[in-house]
Order: sequence, then structure tokens, then C-alpha cells
Amino acid sequence: MTTIDIEKVLETCLLAGKIMLESDAEMYRVEDTMSRIALASGDYRLVSYVTQTGLFVGLDGTSTIRMVQILNRSINLEKVSRINQLSREYVTGTFTLEELLDQLKTLEQERKFFPLWLRFISAAVVSGTIMILFGGVWTDLPLTCLIGGLGYGLYYSSLKVLRIKFLSEFLAAFSIGCAALLSTQIGLGVNQDMIIIGCVMPLVPGVQMTNALRDLLAGHYLSGVSRGTEAMMTASMIGFAIAFVFQLFY
Repeated sequence: MTTIDIEKVLETCLLAGKIMLESDAEMYRVEDTMSRIALASGDYRLVSYVTQTGLFVGLDGTSTIRMVQILNRSINLEKVSRINQLSREYVTGTFTLEELLDQLKTLEQERKFFPLWLRFISAAVVSGTIMILFGGVWTDLPLTCLIGGLGYGLYYSSLKVLRIKFLSEFLAAFSIGCAALLSTQIGLGVNQDMIIIGCVMPLVPGVQMTNALRDLLAGHYLSGVSRGTEAMMTASMIGFAIAFVFQLFY
């Protein structure tokens, strides 16, 4: 394999790993996908070091090492699934390394997200159904859906202004708590606790908790601990906000 081929293999592996990390994929999945691409490109063993903020890759037996910094992360499981599929198709010989690299570059430029109105509806549905599952009353369902959707909308909007995830979560949870308590005090709601529990569920870091546990079980202790810490900070911001609301009203 020539130097040019090695550079192209590293560029392809690095780009695939970068997209997956930015889409909040598990560390072991990122390493496995890059290793499959490297093996299929010339029976080379990939040596990688993956963290949430950086990615280092190299090929065993060569002196070339590439790295990339991960600045932005969001949950985009569709991109993770597409890269998994592309890597497996490449391994089976469906297309060449150059074609794989072109498709990855195209995928990286995609900025497809669900529209805000659909996120609002999804958060509202999750809030209402979780409230019922936890033992809430059906009369609180419309109010819970409304507060939960508005709370998530506030979180999403404030994130663009504040650019600090934890502050946006605190602000959204605080607004949810105030709205739930005020609505029950004026007679619009019945069970304020169940309303609050349902409305904060769209903010709960379920994906981060799951990925942290899976990384720990796979032996990626650094990323597992860092993901777990991020999830704990998010949960703490939500808890602090609700506690602050109760301190204001009682």
C-alpha cells in the first residue's frame, strides 16, 4: 500500500469516526467501524484513541498518525446507522474506498434535523404519556403535554442564545416547575408532582446514561466516566431547578 493510499485510508477512518462521535455514538462502535474500514482497505490493523473531545488514528506498522478535534456533539442516531451500513457495504465490496470517502463527505455536510414543531409535539406526547405511566390522572394530560412541549421549546431556543447546555436545562426545568405549581394552585391541574415528572422527562439524559454504561462495560473507562459525569450534571441541573422552585413557592 502506498503512502497516498495510507493517507486516504486514515482520512476515511477519521471522517467516519468524527461523524459518529459528533452524533453521540458509543466509543466501541466508533473503533469497530474504523477498524472494519482499515482491514477491508488492505488488511491493516487500525490503532486508535477515542475520547469525547478528540480522535487519534494510525495504522499499525506505519508512522503516520492523524487526529481531529470534536467540538460539537448532538444525538443523531440516523447518521450513526448510515455510517454502520456504509462501512459494511464497503467491507463486502459494494463500492471503492474513494466512493466511501465521497459518501462520508456528503453525509458530513447534511444538516437534517426534525423541525421544531415536530420536536415540540414529540416532547408534549412524551411528557403526557410518562405522567400517566407514573400514576397521574387523565385530567392533567392536556396540561402536562402543553407544559412539557413549551419547556422543551424553551430549552432548545435558549440553547442557541446561551450556548451552555446546563444553563438551558436549568432554565427549562425551572420554567416547567413554576408552570406546574402555578397551574395546580389556580385549579388547572390536580397532581403537581406527576406533572413535573412528566414534563422534565424530555430533558432527562437517557442516551448519555445508556452510552456511559455501555462504554464502561466495553472497557472504555475514560469515556464512560466522562459521559456519566455529563449525564449526572444534567440530572443535577434539573433537580436543582425543581428544588429552587419549591423553595420559592413553599
